[in-house]
Amino acid sequence: MASLDDQIPAWLPRWRRAKDMTATGVVSAGGASVLVAILLIFFYLVYEVLPLFGAASMDQDASARLAVIPAADVAYMAVEEQGEVALLISTAAGAAFVDALTAEELMPASLPRVAGALPQQVVEESPESRVLALAYPDGAVMLVQHQYRLTYPDDERVITPRLDTPYGDRQFRVSPVAQALQHYSVRDSESALVVAAHVADGRVLVRRWNKEENFLSGEVEFEEEELLLPGTYSALAAVYIGIDQRWLYLLGEDGSYELWDLQRVDARGDLIQRDVGYLFEDRSAISTSAMLLGGISLLVATDSGELAQFFVVRDATSMRLQRIRSFDTEGKIVVQLRPEHRRKGFLALDEEQGIQLFHSTAHRKLLRQQVSDSPVNALAIAPRGDTLLLANSAGQLSHWRIDNKHPDISWSALWSKVWYESYPEPDYTWQSSASNNDFEPKYSFSPLAFGTLKAAFYAMLIAAPLAICGAIYTAYFMAPALRRKIKPMIELMEALPTVILGFLAGLWLAPFIEANLTGVFSVLLILPLGVLLFAYGWSRIPLHWRSAVPDGWHAAILIPVVCVLGYGSFAMNDQVELLLFDGDMRSWITNDLGIAFDQRNALVVGIAMGMAVIPTIFSISEDAIFSVPKHLSYGSLALGATPWQSLVGVVIPTASPGIFSGMMIGMGRAVGETMIVLMATGNTPIMDANIFEGMRTLAANIAVEVPEAEVDSTHYRVLFLAAFVLFMFTFVVNTMAEIVRQRLRVKYGSL
Repeated sequence: MASLDDQIPAWLPRWRRAKDMTATGVVSAGGASVLVAILLIFFYLVYEVLPLFGAASMDQDASARLAVIPAADVAYMAVEEQGEVALLISTAAGAAFVDALTAEELMPASLPRVAGALPQQVVEESPESRVLALAYPDGAVMLVQHQYRLTYPDDERVITPRLDTPYGDRQFRVSPVAQALQHYSVRDSESALVVAAHVADGRVLVRRWNKEENFLSGEVEFEEEELLLPGTYSALAAVYIGIDQRWLYLLGEDGSYELWDLQRVDARGDLIQRDVGYLFEDRSAISTSAMLLGGISLLVATDSGELAQFFVVRDATSMRLQRIRSFDTEGKIVVQLRPEHRRKGFLALDEEQGIQLFHSTAHRKLLRQQVSDSPVNALAIAPRGDTLLLANSAGQLSHWRIDNKHPDISWSALWSKVWYESYPEPDYTWQSSASNNDFEPKYSFSPLAFGTLKAAFYAMLIAAPLAICGAIYTAYFMAPALRRKIKPMIELMEALPTVILGFLAGLWLAPFIEANLTGVFSVLLILPLGVLLFAYGWSRIPLHWRSAVPDGWHAAILIPVVCVLGYGSFAMNDQVELLLFDGDMRSWITNDLGIAFDQRNALVVGIAMGMAVIPTIFSISEDAIFSVPKHLSYGSLALGATPWQSLVGVVIPTASPGIFSGMMIGMGRAVGETMIVLMATGNTPIMDANIFEGMRTLAANIAVEVPEAEVDSTHYRVLFLAAFVLFMFTFVVNTMAEIVRQRLRVKYGSL
């Protein structure tokens, strides 16, 4: 008789071995591809994020002899957006447009003359407006604006510069008698033009020309108004007017300052002084100063090497000029300051002819580079911030390229409190866009990270107890027949799209909770107490009645109890609210407790996201508990332990790695959830643990703003950084969870 081995075909073992090897290879390849995909995501995020933290650089690409205007006589210089055409103004030789690379004259620029004289001084109205205020020897002020027309004849770019006079030949005079202006400032707007000047006799004169448009001719008519400033000043270093034409800043050469309110007068009709003092504690003399883009902040440098930013803030009693931050100049004295046209950055030229590049809000020094062996008389930066033009005393016009794409990002700007302009104090703020141009992007990750953790916390607070307790009862106490019905129903909840949950939470659940707030809190009290009372009553009824319900089916009896208690809680909502809270619990929370209340809040998110997370935690935990070998619980019962003692002492410790894994996977789901948070909250990036206020999470923020972000912009890369932070947070949490799970497995695996 042939043996069993002889009856097996010779090819069958080889076929099995081939299938085993193929399955092993496919599974291994699948696992490896998942790891490779994760690594590719990681490296791609790093690739997109790294440019945010790159250092700036400057390279000189041209230098030419300036012949049209002596470099030593250049009082003002500007360069247009493309970095190809420069405007040079001299108080002795007039003005000209020159090629920024070759220094050759492109066309002369005709400056208006007053009584045959050229302007004595030139100041910018603001860096972004291209309006210049020309001051003449007799005290007259005229406005000019340099414009650049861009055309493409024969597909070649042609820049045509011109110098306009927005108010024609009109002269603005602050003094009724002819006298030279020592220092002056001009601020123009659609409603008024304000000129403030320190004149030769020591007074500071301020005049406002209110604009009114003639509805018949369309011409702008001016109504002149004198603003009175008492006292005289012997030595001022600068005069500035704020962007909203409210604040007048007077800076003394000795470092003193005065802040005047141009919109308030006292009983005598004089302007009101809001603040006075010294800018620096050591009372160092001012070497140079400038207004930052936006006309809110002052940049002031001293002859002791200090450089600081100041702006007006409101305290408990009044307005004051506050020192916001200082910048590291390496002890070098700054002699010129030039703000950027579109960002809160600025250039500082020090006494050793080195250029230092800073960003004010990010509190970041980007570079310092030596740019000339001879003293630099004038410098200009292009509106895009990528071109620097320098004119030195040796008659050279040098052209520099700047690589500085993302200066407004720093560790402190992302994670620390930042004192933004017009804010009363430092704060964590995310605001990437606004409806006006006078806006500075604010990229603080702190409120987003806080909102992510807040949403996950409230979701887990609701989901974890329900899911784990439900898993324990289903796996350990429930009858098998009932378990086969309940478990698939709960797991089926996971198939419900989160966008549907978010839609229901935002449009139905949030208004329902607001209208039945008392009922919500009543359920939290009445439901547990009612279940306990029902259980006590059940234990008091005759045994033969209780025996009629098979073991493991008791949960079915509680379903009508829970429904009745829940319905009763909400049915009594109006009566309880009227009795305890004068008919409006929301107003009581807001007014009496001082707790802010938003309709779409963390409570709504916790309930909705909890419903999405419960199936994940329940399924994994239930499988872990049900998979505990039966001989462990049977042995415990045989030794005299009660079912509850066996559960607590044997089953749960053995299943604890699986339960913990379920919680961590559920938390990862909550942290990465997007649509529920997006639709069920106010999506406001605030840092408040209040359960009645909303939040904005990292995931929701990415979903909202990525479609609107310009590719390769700072905003675009910051959103990738947010994705990287979310990725790393999930990675760290999962790694820690795996470590804890392995330790639990080692500890309880021998049971």
